[in-house]
Amino acid sequence: MKVLIIKIGATGDVVRTTPLLSRLGGQTTWLTAAKNTVLLEGLNNNLRCFSWEDREKTLNQHYDLAINLEDTLDVAQFLKTVRCGKIFGAYADSSNSLCYTENSRRWFDLSLISSYGKLKADKLKFQNRQTYQEMIFAGLGLHFAGEQYLLPEPIGTGLSGDVAIAADAGHVWPMKKWAYYGKLKEALEDRGLTVNILPERRSLLEHLADVRNHRCLVGGDSLPMHFALGTGTPCVTLFTCTSPWEIYHYGVQEKIVSPLLEEFFYKRSYDERATTAISIDGVFDAVMAQLEATLRFPQTLNSQRSTLNAQRRELPCSPEGTTGRMCSVWCRR
Repeated sequence: MKVLIIKIGATGDVVRTTPLLSRLGGQTTWLTAAKNTVLLEGLNNNLRCFSWEDREKTLNQHYDLAINLEDTLDVAQFLKTVRCGKIFGAYADSSNSLCYTENSRRWFDLSLISSYGKLKADKLKFQNRQTYQEMIFAGLGLHFAGEQYLLPEPIGTGLSGDVAIAADAGHVWPMKKWAYYGKLKEALEDRGLTVNILPERRSLLEHLADVRNHRCLVGGDSLPMHFALGTGTPCVTLFTCTSPWEIYHYGVQEKIVSPLLEEFFYKRSYDERATTAISIDGVFDAVMAQLEATLRFPQTLNSQRSTLNAQRRELPCSPEGTTGRMCSVWCRR
């Protein structure tokens, strides 16, 4: 079977879509943003990867299935030029309006192009307790069983330590930037820990190495979080305005959910209260618990990373949804 996947951005969304590659038989072609190609090229022999700028190169064959996970009209219009047997996801109808296939409703009903409108979509998104992977897999007639992210080998940077802090939130979601990262760094360093604020890097592969070379990552719902999940790096993730339930924990994640999450859910404006609602004490305790667990169960962590690096297969943890804070793998086993 020949499959075309169109997932262009954001980079974290591209990473969390890679578990599909372990379940799609035959040859897969992936269309993505130019900066993301480095994360996909060479993942397996049956994958071709092209940037959006080189999208015409994907038109040289017929596909049995085209999976479009983007919600923009320009991508849907391009899909019209693709020769394919079936479509999953968003497409442009005869009047050039954005629609989506019935089997992709689990995901797109919660999206910006939801047939219910954004207000109802956000309510449905808040009520949803399925992970992104569960929704996409189910729509494609598959069962998500914890299939791992697929990631390439990183480029070493020399940066390492006990705790990495992903403090940057970007301009799209300013309320993801928790107000107390600086104080958390000071408190952890007072315990004699090596704490690094993740720097900007020229390459995503260097950024990947920075995350992997720490015992714990703390930050928001972001690309570093996905890199931690994909490398078996214990992490503490703060959810201030996006869904904690869509993220599958892979047995290494402690989720801390803001008590004001519903008020600021999927709002892209800025309110200081959203950034201060989670206490520093709660985050500090969660980070220390993750660090202590890596000392108590180092073989478990090493086994996880060996499995990820050698086989890219699922670790034995179940894909159930979570509510509020979630126990990490060390509490489960």
